[in-house]
Amino acid sequence: MTKVHVIHENDAWVAPLRTAFESLGTPFEEWFLDRGVLDLNRPPPSGVFYNRMSASSHTRGHVYAPEYAGAVIEVLERHNRPLVNGRRALQLELSKVAQYQALAIHGIPVPSTLAVVGRENIPEAAAKLGYPLILKHNRAGKGLGVRLVRSEAGLREALALLDVTSDSEAHPRDGIWLVQRYIEAAEPFITRAEFVGGRFLYAVKVDTSEGFELCPADACNIGEGAACPAVAPTHKFSIQDGFQHPLIHRMEAFLLANQIGVGAIEFITDPHGNTFAYDVNTNTNYNADAETRAGRTGNQTGMGAIAAHLTALLRREALAAAA
Repeated sequence: MTKVHVIHENDAWVAPLRTAFESLGTPFEEWFLDRGVLDLNRPPPSGVFYNRMSASSHTRGHVYAPEYAGAVIEVLERHNRPLVNGRRALQLELSKVAQYQALAIHGIPVPSTLAVVGRENIPEAAAKLGYPLILKHNRAGKGLGVRLVRSEAGLREALALLDVTSDSEAHPRDGIWLVQRYIEAAEPFITRAEFVGGRFLYAVKVDTSEGFELCPADACNIGEGAACPAVAPTHKFSIQDGFQHPLIHRMEAFLLANQIGVGAIEFITDPHGNTFAYDVNTNTNYNADAETRAGRTGNQTGMGAIAAHLTALLRREALAAAA
């Protein structure tokens, strides 16, 4: 029997998707990629594959999981297996530089940004861009490493702290720092537009008053083995009914061109009404409490919509194989 194969490295984030598959009776299998052996001479099984590899995998001890996923994707694409979020999606997940260039191609504004290799070059980039600015990682996830710097003195303080910290997560995984223009929002929130099957599903208003760690699945701090925080009660996330924005169609075109079947784009609007996209997430998570408060059930929810989309692809594949 053909199945949906889910590629990931975080059990907690897949829990709601398991429930959605089970409610549809969809056969599925998880490919937990951290370490293992990949036989390049053996064709992969039939079915539909869904890549949920995360840029923040190294924060969970899965340092080379994205590289492992990349190798698996090469094999899948060689054998023409149906794959949601393949090679290009993984590339964009791991690089904000790649994201910003791709977004710009589709006329989606992004904040002015300088990419810096070498911590010693950050002051020069900051002086060129001007203050206030955001210092962040090119490959991060979960808002890791994001610092608001309002002045040259503030930058010296931030860099001095980096020089003495032993926390490996304080430094970008790929060695690339981003010095980015700070966009001050008219109100303390950003918008996260969710897409499934390349189409707009809904928008989430995310309160930023407590900081930059905005992933719905990290809404609260939990210990190892605790329940996934994506289902933790919080009002930090609110679904916006009837949301419309002139950039949504451009975002859909961007996703289609970059072969991203499931993803989210985060953007911010300044006091003058100018909108800037600053993050593309190709392993998007959803806040169940926000969905419940919005009255969303079944395939109106994020994971429900993903499960329905993958199930439809699996049925299509089965019909093609039987023809």
